[in-house]
Amino acid sequence: MPVVQIEKAALCQCLNRKDFTDDEVDELCFEFGLELDEVTSEREMLAKEQGDAKAAQMGDQLSDAVIYKIEVPANRYDLLCVEGLSRALMVFQSLAQPPLYKAVQPAAGMKQMRVAPSTAQIRPYVVCAMLRNLSFTPASYKSFIDLQDKLHQTICRQRSLVAIGTHDFDTLTGPFLYEALPPSDIVFKPLNQTKEFSAVELMQLYSGESHLKAYLPIIRDSPVYPVIKDANGVVLSMPPIINGDHSKITLNTKNVFIEATATDAHKASVVLDTLVCAFSQYCSEQFTVEAVQVNYPDGRASIYPSLAYRQVDIQVDYLRKGVGRSDSQLTIDEICNRLTRMCLVAKATSDATVSVTVPPTRHDVLHPCDVLEDLAIAIGYNNLEMSLPPTLCTGKQQPLNSLTDKLRLEVAFAGFTECLTFALCSEKDISERLRLPLDSLPAVRIANPKTLEFQVARTSLLPGILKTVHSNRSLPLPLKLFEIQDVVYKSTDSSGSAVNSRQLAAVYYGKSSGFELIHGLMDRIMQVLGVPVDQYKLSATEVATYFTGRCANVLYKGSSVGTIGVLHPETLAQFDLTLPASAFVFDVEKFL
Repeated sequence: MPVVQIEKAALCQCLNRKDFTDDEVDELCFEFGLELDEVTSEREMLAKEQGDAKAAQMGDQLSDAVIYKIEVPANRYDLLCVEGLSRALMVFQSLAQPPLYKAVQPAAGMKQMRVAPSTAQIRPYVVCAMLRNLSFTPASYKSFIDLQDKLHQTICRQRSLVAIGTHDFDTLTGPFLYEALPPSDIVFKPLNQTKEFSAVELMQLYSGESHLKAYLPIIRDSPVYPVIKDANGVVLSMPPIINGDHSKITLNTKNVFIEATATDAHKASVVLDTLVCAFSQYCSEQFTVEAVQVNYPDGRASIYPSLAYRQVDIQVDYLRKGVGRSDSQLTIDEICNRLTRMCLVAKATSDATVSVTVPPTRHDVLHPCDVLEDLAIAIGYNNLEMSLPPTLCTGKQQPLNSLTDKLRLEVAFAGFTECLTFALCSEKDISERLRLPLDSLPAVRIANPKTLEFQVARTSLLPGILKTVHSNRSLPLPLKLFEIQDVVYKSTDSSGSAVNSRQLAAVYYGKSSGFELIHGLMDRIMQVLGVPVDQYKLSATEVATYFTGRCANVLYKGSSVGTIGVLHPETLAQFDLTLPASAFVFDVEKFL
């Protein structure tokens, strides 16, 4: 889950406390449904990452002030920065009222963003907003940048869905234009550079840059790249790669123009709402945002940010039943007060119904059960009474899940680390990257995929594990990972349905292929499963995913249940891996 860092002094200030013990902070986080992950400082973090010698070398440049690292739920985007977290805790502690956010349209007319038809080829949506008369401090400026990074890593999916750009409006002239041009036609000075580059040159420049090179594939193969310009032709940004240096924000910036280009209009709106709500508290008119009009090629004119408040009517009996309280134990007034502490302003509309106002910061509230969860948090999980269920029944674990748990433990005992990856992936992941033809795979396709990342249900666990290896290449070698989860196949009968199949896959990645270790793990699993020696063997075969002459079928009772071998170098190259690796994949259900 995402982790937010907040200094102890800042937490004490926002909660009107002279001091906090670590236990008190831990308890406060638990009461609010969060978890205190670590108590540290700048010096301790550097010493942990780069060693004590480096920390000592930095001397007084590092602070010893106490920093709390707090884990927040992945869907609570409003808590991803110090501003949002501290305000939520203030409201929870009844030290402040939930703020009222509003988007205003200036009397002189809104700023305009025109969208060119060419953007439909790559990133068709853009949303914009203005923060006026902003006062940055070094801490709030750093938090502003950090929140953008956290949003990019979470809801924006590494900028593939949404890319945020922030600009000093006083250096620009409206109206603005969002268009898509051939790479050779885009020339500007990118952020923190001293000269102009074409888009083609930028792709080469950033291919060796550790932070930005991960975003290059998003647009690299497109015939046109997106670009945003002002009325004078000054380039604001080339999303999702880099902003222009001309309009970069500084501590002295007073008016911030925010744009977010996207392939998903809804997520772009959520991102914009989250960003402006968190930092509008630094505007001279708090919690007020200036709206911007976006004009699309089809004639539509949309005004952003929406900052929409939603009304949700919920039955009181549903809430009481959900937390196990009677009428006398939980009155309507108490329900409304507790929900308001969670920034969900509620009022009774009758003896049986409460109306809950969901603010623009709470995009995680989708159903009545989400409101119920917040009510339970406000009451306190430790304060909920446990009771025996009114029905008597005898239950036991499903045989497949029981076998899965036993195998999971055995593989972990062998020194392998379990990973959990997405059940959906791209067509490229299960075919081209594994050197397999797509038409030979019984893949279940998504009818209307929203992103190229999630087009099909996975037919193998290997792509997910290899992606995990890629993301953890900086860790000490060797990497020994496994996953035991379901894959999905198209049914072979005429029904056209899909079937789940439980697989176990393991990968060894290091300076040598480690095939003997993967083979040994397979032998150990067969021993745990109680498979007689004469019913299990390996039979040489050729599968394009594996290295020629280093691949075998895993045979059980004469039938193939999986494959094992040394991964082909081209397979590893598809996942940007440079060291050898071995793997096996087999069907767990065959051993029930």
